[in-house]
Amino acid sequence: MLSLLIELQRLKRLERTGWSLRGMPSGTESVAAHSFGVVLSAMFLADELVSKGIRVDLGRVLRMALLHDWAEARIGDMPRTAIKYFGAEARKSAESAAFADMVRGVNDGNSYQDLYQEYEQRQTIEARLVKAADVIDLLVQTLALERTGARGLDEFWEVARNPDFQLDAPADQLVAGILDSLLEERRKLTIDAL
Repeated sequence: MLSLLIELQRLKRLERTGWSLRGMPSGTESVAAHSFGVVLSAMFLADELVSKGIRVDLGRVLRMALLHDWAEARIGDMPRTAIKYFGAEARKSAESAAFADMVRGVNDGNSYQDLYQEYEQRQTIEARLVKAADVIDLLVQTLALERTGARGLDEFWEVARNPDFQLDAPADQLVAGILDSLLEERRKLTIDAL
């Protein structure tokens, strides 16, 4: 467990590459900071659905959100632009292999490995909520950067247009409402800039 904890410390210092590639200053956001935002977003989404009587396993949601980017401690934060050259399958394979190696020997690694695979396969509401939370956190960070004057981040907003998280009606409506609100906040920011 100690060696994994030490290895995961890297995520606190590992920069999110997408920001660096767009000229954002060093320290804009680490992978660990992003994971924190994903955990918060996932918790809020799950809590809202539970309050509406929808069965969601909050423990699984939070655990998935915490570990969804652990593999980046070994392979780095590969930006979307790199996927064009490496391919999505190569990236997914590398991340899965790195994750499996990292958790081997810790609590038999099985529960962590199972959660990671559940997230990757998106076959449960919990996994789909975490993926939605991943996107929501990205857009919240993008909006925060644009509010401080950052420009040239338009491509990040593409994910908010016509997303398909494969969520059922109540969850889909909740996520769509948040994405619409984010797009509206950005629209206001753009209008204010004129």
